[in-house]
Amino acid sequence: MVAKAEQERRAAIIRAEGESEAAKLISDATVALGMGLIELRKIEASREIATTLAKTLSVAYLPNANNMLLGLNPSVAGR
Repeated sequence: MVAKAEQERRAAIIRAEGESEAAKLISDATVALGMGLIELRKIEASREIATTLAKTLSVAYLPNANNMLLGLNPSVAGR
């Protein structure tokens, strides 16, 4: 039991060190190369989200409230 807790503690430390190193590398790349890496990651994440949503039948897209009624024909909507 103690050995398992120690192993989990070490795993958490190693994972945190890895995440810290990854964040440092991304930060260094952003400084050296600009925001292109961040923008690329945003595009990749958006693509992954869109793919997931496209496969889900129970998800409906609603535009923001300002644009929601722009496509309505007032003469038809009032009937």
